[in-house]
Amino acid sequence: MQTITVTKFEEGQRLFKLLQKYLSVANSSFLYKMLRKKNITLNGKQADGKELLACGDTVALFLSDETIVKFGGNLTGKKDAAAGQSIVPEKNKSYPFDILYEDDDLLFVNKPAGILTQKAVAKDVSLNESVIAYLIESGAVPEQNLAVFRPSVCNRLDRNTSGIVAAGKTVAGLQFLSEVFRERTIKKYYYCIVQGMLHQKAYQDGFLKKDSRTNKVFVLPPDDSKKALELGYTRIQTAYRPILAVRGFTLLEVELITGKTHQIRAHLAFQGNPILGDAKYGGKQEVQQLKLKYQLLHAGKLCFGKMDGRFSYMTEKTIEAKLPETFRETWEQIAGQDAVKATQK
Repeated sequence: MQTITVTKFEEGQRLFKLLQKYLSVANSSFLYKMLRKKNITLNGKQADGKELLACGDTVALFLSDETIVKFGGNLTGKKDAAAGQSIVPEKNKSYPFDILYEDDDLLFVNKPAGILTQKAVAKDVSLNESVIAYLIESGAVPEQNLAVFRPSVCNRLDRNTSGIVAAGKTVAGLQFLSEVFRERTIKKYYYCIVQGMLHQKAYQDGFLKKDSRTNKVFVLPPDDSKKALELGYTRIQTAYRPILAVRGFTLLEVELITGKTHQIRAHLAFQGNPILGDAKYGGKQEVQQLKLKYQLLHAGKLCFGKMDGRFSYMTEKTIEAKLPETFRETWEQIAGQDAVKATQK
């Protein structure tokens, strides 16, 4: 027999979800059968798996050690039996991000350009693994808890887009962040340098579809709604505010209303204002003797609205991340010192 004591990291999820994580190789029918036969109990009583777990709850598994290992159970949290490999990231005293805000449930970091947010294939090294390693090394998340709960990032940025990434340190934190992003009760602001002189605020509507083969998206205007729906396009909404237009370029603040792959990049390029450095969507890669390796797009601000319950303390809170050095240097080359200072006031 083995027991799992629910901690603050796992509370708030359903019992069946926890069992699926711990016995990761077992199918649903096996788990339900064990619950019916009382081979798995919650606080010494029969359970059906729908129960919401609270801190201090005890889950007992009246199964042989061989059966538990066979189905992936491992209370040390150091090995994923399904994958046959360690799930504990390599610890490192330096991490590829700056911490912007952290509490018991939430973590916000500033991701540099050039790093994946989450793995695309098994061999990738991503920000998500670095976040987990940081939380383990700092003592914020006990290593053994990885058997039943893994912290995770909750929003994705393109590899070469820098800026704010939010992560949940507990189940409650993950659920909260997932909800605010899904329900759009959080406003997301990006900063970019585009080609062309823009002087007025604007709201962009349209439709977008991704070509998985080329990893590129295509945009249709809002008046092509019939064609867009027939071809499987998804509606997108983007708004922007020019901060300063000078010498054929504009520094923009963009509000991402919907959040689709490459949305800002493709939407701006569609209207004839590609982001500087974004070769995929027609942006110049050389400006003022500078050779750019990637698009100058930065997720710089998250603004929370009215929050209730456990996370009411996040009401109207703003998380901000400074522009990366390459972005600032490029804008300085374009706009000059006086224009740069004006935008920083």
